[in-house]
Amino acid sequence: MSHLPEPAPIREYQGVDRRQFDEEIRPLGQPAVMRGLAGDWPAVAAARRSPTELANHLMSFALPKALAVLVGPPEIGGRFFYGADLQSFNFQRVNTDLRTFLERLLREADETHPHAIAVQSEPLPQILPGFREANDIALVDQNVIPRAWIGNAIQVAPHFDLMENVGIVVAGRRRFTVFPPEQIVNLYTGPLEITPAGTPVSMVELAAPDLARFPRFAEAAAAAQGATLEPGDAIYIPFHWWHGVDSLEPVNLFVNYWWNKARTDLGSPYDALMYGFYALRHLPPDQRKVWRMMFDHYIFCTGGDPAEHLPEPARGILGEATPHLLGRMRATLKQILAKL
Repeated sequence: MSHLPEPAPIREYQGVDRRQFDEEIRPLGQPAVMRGLAGDWPAVAAARRSPTELANHLMSFALPKALAVLVGPPEIGGRFFYGADLQSFNFQRVNTDLRTFLERLLREADETHPHAIAVQSEPLPQILPGFREANDIALVDQNVIPRAWIGNAIQVAPHFDLMENVGIVVAGRRRFTVFPPEQIVNLYTGPLEITPAGTPVSMVELAAPDLARFPRFAEAAAAAQGATLEPGDAIYIPFHWWHGVDSLEPVNLFVNYWWNKARTDLGSPYDALMYGFYALRHLPPDQRKVWRMMFDHYIFCTGGDPAEHLPEPARGILGEATPHLLGRMRATLKQILAKL
């Protein structure tokens, strides 16, 4: 166990509009807190009055739809995580409707040792049609689907999203601890095949980091930034930034917007990473070194355009990624994968 310095504060902004977000905040590639961005939301006003008023506001939009709910025993202290064997989890998933979930959430708020319960990443139009029309922001395109995260005082381990992210605290308070992507080497990720929520998570418990077991985490902590958000506040988390999230109140609601500006006709980089485990990771070290050089040259273009010396008709897969060329690549990959 060890005490580490508090994370540096995340840069804060007031009165952010779409122009400032697109032209000043996103180009920095740094997280940002946008105070009061959704301060005028009816849902925020309802939450400020009481948890019951928030529940009533949500139920005014709700459909009778089954939701996946995470439930953990009081002993986990709100930390959704792995079981001791790292092959299972310390919580269960059950299905229920929103009304039943909200009734339980309000009951658990009165318990001395509550169960940890949460609804996570539910698309709002599917469970609360009309909520967005009453509670929305102008920072993202309308085709970006807002998602709801509802629960009590829970802890989510540091993880990354393959998206950019704007999140709104509607009810309760939320503490964010964020790390830049290059800190992956110091965050001690858990298993890749089985994860609590889809992407790898850090094994380090932020509230009580064990530096004897995870000594390099001290370097990650030195690069960390943090902030506590109140109802109506928003946070911007850039692509692939690690973030641990603590919900601090008995009733919390968070609405987030994920998007990715990459072309939609390209393959999945994460799929390519998985194939890399199969094809590259277990090669002899000298061969891995050569292939790393090849990827740097041809894929990441660390030395500039690898085809600049070739006329355009001769560039082939090094040329412009036209729909025709991407189609040829897909056909070739299908032939390759069919042989596995």
